[in-house]
Amino acid sequence: MGENFVTVMGSYVTDLAFITDKLPAWGETYMGSGFRMGPGGKGSNQAVAAARAGARVSFISKVGRDLFGDMARKTYRDESIDTAYLYATDSPTGAASIVVHANNAENSIVVVPGACFELTPEEVAEAKPLIASSAAFVAQLELPVETVEFGLRLAHSLGVPTILNPAPGRALPESIFAQCDYMTPNETEAEIITGRKVASIGDAEDAADALLARGVRNVVVTLGARGALVRSATVRELVPAFCAGEVVDTTGAGDAFNGGFAVALAEGRDLVAAVRFGCAVAGISVTRPGTAPSMPHREEVEALLRRA
Repeated sequence: MGENFVTVMGSYVTDLAFITDKLPAWGETYMGSGFRMGPGGKGSNQAVAAARAGARVSFISKVGRDLFGDMARKTYRDESIDTAYLYATDSPTGAASIVVHANNAENSIVVVPGACFELTPEEVAEAKPLIASSAAFVAQLELPVETVEFGLRLAHSLGVPTILNPAPGRALPESIFAQCDYMTPNETEAEIITGRKVASIGDAEDAADALLARGVRNVVVTLGARGALVRSATVRELVPAFCAGEVVDTTGAGDAFNGGFAVALAEGRDLVAAVRFGCAVAGISVTRPGTAPSMPHREEVEALLRRA
């Protein structure tokens, strides 16, 4: 495996963010207070987060031959992300509508994955030499689940540590759990996957234990402002969140965490230290608007860790 080399397989969509102090009802038109457009998609955001956090990153996905696809390709050039396995298609590139509450920074998102949802297991198989050279392989659930499971299974068979961020939450086939060295759900995703209500730290521990029992080797339940619960056969610890300033936009926080977490694991940090690093990346990202644009650079993360 390559030192500090992270491969991310996932989605690219263009984010269309609308700032408002109220969600309109069906049939209602409501005037918002702001608008932003930029690169997004969970996989793409995590690739950017990992690159800015200090890793060499390759991204496996598919985009259209359109303006949104051009935005994706420019993003990866700017961030020095390898795109040898970024496939092109005549289908339109995906998009996400993100509604951000103007007062509390909470968000509601509708994603249409578009071109990236055409990524096939056969195309992922072409990236086998790339995956084999990685120190970590990261996937999410904005691709077809059979493609996600194929990528995880391929990386696992090659001895590459696998991270599944099971977002957006959905029921998963039992066969996928054993392919996950690390799984990183938030409360909602943990609840969807396990069928257990996750409202407290104790609930999160129960959900994590249920995932361990199904074959996952390490579970990190991200808990927003409460931090992240870490569970494995030998570890049970709550890692606090970082306060890096006023919270502006929480949209990309989970992606920031996963990108930073992957980098720390690729560098050989232990589980708790890697979670702490991921929490620091996320803590900075929420103080800025947007998803990929909000991801901090390595020196900022190191400075926050030193202050803490």
